[in-house]
Amino acid sequence: MSVIPDTYMDLLGAKPAFASLATVMKDGSPQVTPVWFDYAGGKIRVNTARGRVKARTLKPAARVALSILDPQNPYRYVQVRGRVVSATETGAAEHIDTLAKKYLGQDKYPFTQPGEVRVMYEIEPTSASGNG
Repeated sequence: MSVIPDTYMDLLGAKPAFASLATVMKDGSPQVTPVWFDYAGGKIRVNTARGRVKARTLKPAARVALSILDPQNPYRYVQVRGRVVSATETGAAEHIDTLAKKYLGQDKYPFTQPGEVRVMYEIEPTSASGNG
């Protein structure tokens, strides 16, 4: 059973809604990054490259929060809190291509850098609330 209310599930589907992902740095300070995401198997999936801030803060068991705005109505949003349950390089390159299709309409992610290693993270929602 999903903790995310059904009235917000459209924001997790094919609609290209951006999420603001909040993580915690080593020193305890918050860090927020806009991210592409998708939702599969009851988990929110995000993707980044090794070496970026997100890759350093998104560790298994890390607590995170996401605010997802409706692109057609910025006063409508869902906030999701959860924990990172997995981090894997396996399938991460294919995952970023899937996100490129959702957000850019392109079959391949066009911003890959030479030597870049992609990582896919799964976040298990533990609570959610919204507006609108």
